[in-house]
Amino acid sequence: MLALNEASTAASLAFSGKTVFVAGGRSGINLEIARAFARHGARVAVASRDPARVEAAAAELGANSLGAIGFVCDVRDYGAVANVFAKVRERFGEIDAVVSGAAGNFVAEADRMPSNAFRTVVDIDLIGTFNVYRAAFEHLRRPGAALIAISAPQGSRAYPGQAHVCAAKAGINMLTKCLALEWGPHGIRVNAVSPGPIEGTEGMARLAPTEEVRDRITGEIPLRRFGRAKEIAEAVLFLAGPAAQFVTGAVPTAMAELARPAALSSQHGLRSKDHDRYRL
Repeated sequence: MLALNEASTAASLAFSGKTVFVAGGRSGINLEIARAFARHGARVAVASRDPARVEAAAAELGANSLGAIGFVCDVRDYGAVANVFAKVRERFGEIDAVVSGAAGNFVAEADRMPSNAFRTVVDIDLIGTFNVYRAAFEHLRRPGAALIAISAPQGSRAYPGQAHVCAAKAGINMLTKCLALEWGPHGIRVNAVSPGPIEGTEGMARLAPTEEVRDRITGEIPLRRFGRAKEIAEAVLFLAGPAAQFVTGAVPTAMAELARPAALSSQHGLRSKDHDRYRL
């Protein structure tokens, strides 16, 4: 217990008064990450496309931090993202950590997927991450800033019914490594986290819509359970904090990634029409 208290105190000291931006921070893993930074004394800015949920997230975070602000923003729109960062800089000063977690997913075989559906996921996940990082660059604290992307097992392994996500997340993983090389001389660290199946998220609600599918997936995970959003938030805190000050270009994976690809396969009963909403 003493060790846990000491770790919590150290994290609070590390982030107290720091400024953190979370793209996609209105729900799920991203909101939990924002909450973790807020609990440890950071000023937190969140951005997403849903006005009501952004407002709710900012209100919650503001009650538990030195300050919080929310923005309605589509990460696919570089101009909008750049405008948000300028406002965050004006309000809170230099930015110490940026988390890019906006994402989209559904299950669809490639031969049934509209081209626009494929493109939309790549635009949100990969192009969105680049837009967030590029727009943040001039506002980052140097040296010392940390960038963390939320990737996924699909970035390093092939999954049936997930060609669009595999392409997008693989791009994020390589973008992470390239920017770590390019921006390291500025004292900026760039890493990513690959969560695997996480309890209570919108993504897993789509990928595991029934108890049968959930049981099949957890049966392939060594720990026999889904991960928790708080566990991913702790990993992000580590990567953003002083304990990881010599870590860059890394894409650590959660244990749940060891689940076999077949467990998330459309060949095992996972068929989705969610791609229809991506028709443009």
